[in-house]
Amino acid sequence: MSLSTVTTIQALRDMLKQWRKAGNSVAFVPTMGNLHDGHLQLVKKAKECADKVVVSLFVNPTQFGVGEDFNHYPRTESEDTKKLDAIGTDLLFLPSVSEIYSENHRTSVSVSGLSNLHCGKTRVGHFDGVATIVCKLFNIVQPDLAYFGEKDFQQLTLIRTLVRDLNIPVEICGIETAREADGLAMSSRNGYLSAEERLVAPALYRSLCQARDSILAGEQNYPALEKKLILSLREAGLQPEYFSVCRQSDLMPAGLDDIDLVILAAARLGKTRLIDNVYFSKVLL
Repeated sequence: MSLSTVTTIQALRDMLKQWRKAGNSVAFVPTMGNLHDGHLQLVKKAKECADKVVVSLFVNPTQFGVGEDFNHYPRTESEDTKKLDAIGTDLLFLPSVSEIYSENHRTSVSVSGLSNLHCGKTRVGHFDGVATIVCKLFNIVQPDLAYFGEKDFQQLTLIRTLVRDLNIPVEICGIETAREADGLAMSSRNGYLSAEERLVAPALYRSLCQARDSILAGEQNYPALEKKLILSLREAGLQPEYFSVCRQSDLMPAGLDDIDLVILAAARLGKTRLIDNVYFSKVLL
């Protein structure tokens, strides 16, 4: 059966009503399009765990700041539709901005604390835009399961907190970051990299792995380790924004007693902004 596409909330709800009447469970994969293998892995996993899968393709304007790439963000709807059809997606939700946001919309959602850390320091308002669109899409689709990649660990943590705090009845499923053969996290923005920059980009993931291995080997001075890896990234040709050893639970700076850690990093390479992370648990002796 070929992929069905709807562009309005009402058409989507009509289809969902039929599915639920038939007793089908629904999984949801929200995307901004320009799909790569990482996105498709989310959809494939969703298909394994639910009767029906909805994928949304919506470039959300409220999560782009001044000077960011909303107008130039790659839009590849035709290619995306073919990819989703090829893996058996049940329904594509392809709304316009006016379908999602009324002309005089005034309501936004913010997750205090988490929204202003790490990426939130330089992308002011970004996570409010993420929280708002995720809330809206969850209200529209009302899925049983929703799938997100772990590459943006801060976003995933924020969404899990949002769902918990607002009692939204959806199970959030984080899926391991899809990587190229050299370790670079797959991203729609990797297409912005020049050939030379593409050779440099994997240094971000290597630095994260180096920091993780140092901690597992007994390194206890996290601030010194962060400074060392920031310097290493600069020497490799990147412009690091942050490199932070954090608690997984709330993304605050990790202490020596914390066991479940995540190392978050963001860096610019030319015009491209890269983010990545590694998470792990320390073994206490």
